[in-house]
Amino acid sequence: MPKNPGDKRHSDGHYRSLRKEKAGETRSPRRQSPQSYNAHWLTTTPTVGTATAAETLHDFYGFPEQLYQLSYAAPGSLTLAEQVAKHLHEAGLAVHPDAGRGLDHGAWEPLMLMYPAAKIPVTQLSLQPALGAAYHLRLGQALAPLRENVLIIGSGSATHNLGAFSRDRFSTGFDAPPTGWAQAFDNWLQATLLSGDLDALLDYRQHAPFALKSHPSEEHLLPLFVALGAAGKGARSHQLHASFTYGVLSMASYCFD
Repeated sequence: MPKNPGDKRHSDGHYRSLRKEKAGETRSPRRQSPQSYNAHWLTTTPTVGTATAAETLHDFYGFPEQLYQLSYAAPGSLTLAEQVAKHLHEAGLAVHPDAGRGLDHGAWEPLMLMYPAAKIPVTQLSLQPALGAAYHLRLGQALAPLRENVLIIGSGSATHNLGAFSRDRFSTGFDAPPTGWAQAFDNWLQATLLSGDLDALLDYRQHAPFALKSHPSEEHLLPLFVALGAAGKGARSHQLHASFTYGVLSMASYCFD
């Protein structure tokens, strides 16, 4: 979900944690290139961006004009795209290249804060929302060899119900306290990740409180499974940040190692 760059609150908390990642202050080691998986490029088959200079996509509507003036002109990496395709093929997954795909806001928004100079090559891979959590964990596992030199980013939202995101919340309620259902799901997600209960996590729609209300559709939680899978077998979860905006959107962030 886009944020208003004119609002100082967006530089605090969640966004400060992104800046720490860039500065090397989190547990994540230094990487050469980011690989982004996020909720805003959805396809039936994995598709990897191969553009050498990706367009900045403003794939959202009804937000302040400032957002539509932002540009993130990071170069692409054909070499990394080819490595992604190789690992997916070796895991028995089909993959298609797309030289015309730009960077959507799920990719460039966090990267703009982490790497504002836009000098580090970025590659993006699509998600397949109809295939569920276990599939996306497998997709991440196929890409685990990349993590030695690549920062693998899963960009989504720990809760994402835009039907509950009313006009009143957008205009006046940035600091609204979390609703009971959003807090309950967020607490469950935190506890399940930190305890390493992978079976419950993969079956979150049955186990988590208010799962369907927190995620009426799955695309904003699926990037988490890709990042977790890419961390390798037995990876531990660490929470980097926890907060809510507008009472219904959890900004919780995790890293896996």
